[in-house]
Order: sequence, then C-alpha cells, then structure tokens
Amino acid sequence: MADTKQAERKAAKLAKEITAFAKQHGGAEGQLAYLGQMGTRIVLVGGDGGWGDLVAPSHAVAQSAAEKAGITLHESFDGDFAAKVRTGPYEWSRMAGIQVGGPSDDLPRSA
Repeated sequence: MADTKQAERKAAKLAKEITAFAKQHGGAEGQLAYLGQMGTRIVLVGGDGGWGDLVAPSHAVAQSAAEKAGITLHESFDGDFAAKVRTGPYEWSRMAGIQVGGPSDDLPRSA
C-alpha cells in the first residue's frame, strides 16, 4: 500500500515537471526508454525543439506521469520525432568532444 502511494506521488511530481516543460516549450511529446534497474527515462521534446529528460523509478510510474501530463508518447526515438529536436552549439561541442577525445564539459573558448 505504501509503495503504491509513493509511486502515485512520484508520478504526480514527474507530471508537474513534464507539464512545466511543455508550458515553457510550446507543448511536448515524449518517449520512454528502459534503463534497467535504474528505472525509465522520459525523453521530452518541446514544440520549439527544446529537449530534456527525467528519470522515473519504474516504467509504470513513467507511463502514469506521461498520462497525467497529457503528452503524446512515441514508441521509439527515430524518424519524424527525432527530427523535431533542435540542438545548439553546446550540444555539438559536447558530441564532437566526446567523439574525438576533446573537451566534453565546456564550449570551446576563444582567446
């Protein structure tokens, strides 16, 4: 019983965070990604292309949070859904840094 109430509280908290993200980004869509024992990642993509993620302790909690927030969930993160993501210089710098062994924690700085 306590576990059920705790799961409901966590889902409600995540739903508030999802709703706040959606409000800030002109709507939101999501996708749930299983992380193993860590839980489930809720990947969010805003109407403006902004993106973010949250982690729920279980798939059921993630599903409940998404339903409470009223967002559309996608089965996978590919195709048209992935194309909605807008990345900026920060993301490109981190991706390039990780791939070529360069700095991955900061934007390049000019002299």
